[in-house]
Amino acid sequence: MKNFKNITFTLLISIFTLTLAKAQCTSDTNFRKPVSETLQKIGTIFNVTINDDRGLLKGKELDYADWRIEPGNLPISLTNILAPFELMYFKQPDGTYIIRKYENHKVSVDKGKERLDYLTTLYANTADWEARKREIKTCMITSFGLDKAPPMPKSKPILTPKRIYKDYSVENIALEILPGVYTTGSIYKPYPFNKKSAVILTPDGHFGDGRYRKDEQYRCAIMAKMGAVVVSYDLFAWGESLLQFPTETHRNSIASTVQVLSGIRLLDYLSTQKNVDMARVGVTGGSGGGSHTMFLGALDDRIKVTAPVVMVSSHFSGGCPCESGRGIHLCGNGTNNAEISAMMAPKPQLIVSDGKDWTLAVPELEFPFIQRTYELYGKKDLVENAHFPTEGHDFGVSKRMALYPFMAKYLGLDLKKVQNEKGEIDESACVIEPYDKLYVFGNKAENLPKNALKDIDKLYEMFGEKNLKIYEVKK
Repeated sequence: MKNFKNITFTLLISIFTLTLAKAQCTSDTNFRKPVSETLQKIGTIFNVTINDDRGLLKGKELDYADWRIEPGNLPISLTNILAPFELMYFKQPDGTYIIRKYENHKVSVDKGKERLDYLTTLYANTADWEARKREIKTCMITSFGLDKAPPMPKSKPILTPKRIYKDYSVENIALEILPGVYTTGSIYKPYPFNKKSAVILTPDGHFGDGRYRKDEQYRCAIMAKMGAVVVSYDLFAWGESLLQFPTETHRNSIASTVQVLSGIRLLDYLSTQKNVDMARVGVTGGSGGGSHTMFLGALDDRIKVTAPVVMVSSHFSGGCPCESGRGIHLCGNGTNNAEISAMMAPKPQLIVSDGKDWTLAVPELEFPFIQRTYELYGKKDLVENAHFPTEGHDFGVSKRMALYPFMAKYLGLDLKKVQNEKGEIDESACVIEPYDKLYVFGNKAENLPKNALKDIDKLYEMFGEKNLKIYEVKK
């Protein structure tokens, strides 16, 4: 009985305290209220559901909370309440809103649309667009630090013996792109390699097995069989790059600089090789590799065809500093991956998207925006979208099957080389090699050059910068 009385007393005190708190929501308390209560009020006023499914509002109170509600303007009302706590909202496809921590590389889909609508007001003709493109490109070069990059060393690349398969060969490469910094990858060539061939770069993305995974080996082999020299290469501090820089340095902003330089300087090297046709150069990659596909297309005029996969978005610019760490999306007083993708215009581009990541709205949102830029040149038909609404974030077989005919069409490749009797593209003849066959430095790194740089601070110093990255201490 005594316990029951105590519980009852506690409940009464709680109710009294809450009632008193509401009654005292005056200037004496700066109209201070729990943020969750104000968001409930916003939900009622605007007839929307706001979910704090991660408990980010717990214990948070705000002065003048209800005064921050702007009648008739839900976005400003939500921003006014959430911004003081570095929180933001995302509108979901079902019309509800969720609360998330602030992230510079991510906004809601409706915010992405607002930005695209604004960007369309900046250029209505090719002259205006070309000026805008020059502004963004110049800024990207500076932001990446490419204007301060040391010249590429004159050392010869390290190449492994070729493995010869049906209609193609594979050899591994380590190219010294900066003093002591090696880009590692594999070169797939048509076999026999006896005539001028197109070039296709395939920057790796953030997938579990890196460039060693099956889908990357399949697409490199198929495109080589079709008649292209295809170069697959590691991300910075992934794959064999880990022999030089530990995994945590992949999240240094300098990673994005090295990855852009890797693509540019691989092209520099290939341009010196026999039977390489630099008039036919393409790039394709997925996820982070999709970001760098767009970056290379925007920066290097030698690139004639691009196919960014599962990455073109107006509301997501890449969750890794190797994509968004150098602030390139601040260029032109604010840009995004959709506008960077549009910088390929009027050259052929295939945009591959799906329904279960940040490319879910491409057919209705980003693609029409990019098409508009192509229309300025009268080349609307040179940009295509392959959308897979039931698929997720990968470079799966359906996405590859959309890629092959596009590359064949615009790079002059022979699609018949990879088709079976039914006219289907057949990947089954491609050999999936084990990891160790794709290593250039050997199974135990025995061929790693003696001058290989292993100091991230010295890498920054090459660009006249200091490494200010704060690393998390591992317990």
